[in-house]
Amino acid sequence: MTKQFTRDELVARLVRAGELEVSGEDPAEAATYFDTDNFRFHGPDGFESDFAGLNSYFAAVREAFDDRLIRRGIVVAEGDHMACQTWIEGTFVREFTQSPAGPLPPNGERVVFDLINIFRFDDQGRLIEEWVRTDNRAVLRQLGAEGK
Repeated sequence: MTKQFTRDELVARLVRAGELEVSGEDPAEAATYFDTDNFRFHGPDGFESDFAGLNSYFAAVREAFDDRLIRRGIVVAEGDHMACQTWIEGTFVREFTQSPAGPLPPNGERVVFDLINIFRFDDQGRLIEEWVRTDNRAVLRQLGAEGK
């Protein structure tokens, strides 16, 4: 029998998964919050990825930004879907190889990725799908790439 997760348990799992992806502190634990074989990521501008691609993106974020943190705002849950506001921020101190415009040199500035996410959980409480929307123009401006 599959455990039924409460809304609060799923929110806690979502928060922890985000913390681990941003910090990189325990990749094995982070993987337990995902269906690593079937996870699909749907990003801005038609970007699609799997779990390995998501990990690669967050590795690039961890490499490029110091003093990283993640915050969640309003969370709305319905069935196996959850939508929330997310802010990921850090100080841009090394090349960011996976920016929306490709590799960019650091500018030393504090950058805030302001996201709206929709997540889908499987019946084991693992993340199986994620959709993200963000204002890439605002991100690129903060990264020093406006107009590129």
